[in-house]
Amino acid sequence: QVQLVESGGGLVQAGGSLRLSCAASGLTFSRHAMGWFRQAPGKERAFVAAISWSGGGTKYADSVQGRFTISRENAKNTVYLHMMSLKPEDTAVYYCAAPRRGIYELGYFFDPSGMDYWGKGTLVTVSS
Repeated sequence: QVQLVESGGGLVQAGGSLRLSCAASGLTFSRHAMGWFRQAPGKERAFVAAISWSGGGTKYADSVQGRFTISRENAKNTVYLHMMSLKPEDTAVYYCAAPRRGIYELGYFFDPSGMDYWGKGTLVTVSS
């Protein structure tokens, strides 16, 4: 019923930019906080960024703060991740995700196990 579909991944050179998109269906998108996660080769899935249901609040992992921007267009049921100044260590499969229930703090997204809905992911490869 609930589907999250990521797109926009690809191969980029270090220092380049990329925009990821996540199209959601099967849920009341405008009432859900949304998040981005990533999983690098040989690593565990980790939090990247989250955005409140209204778009008025955001939170980022320290590793991407100042370089990535999360945004959303509720009319299009879509959340974006604008990635700038990309580094080789950003190479990973990027996933969008959402919890089933409402949350009070975006810090809830720090733990990937708290997410109930996941996309299949889109691969971002940053070359040096």
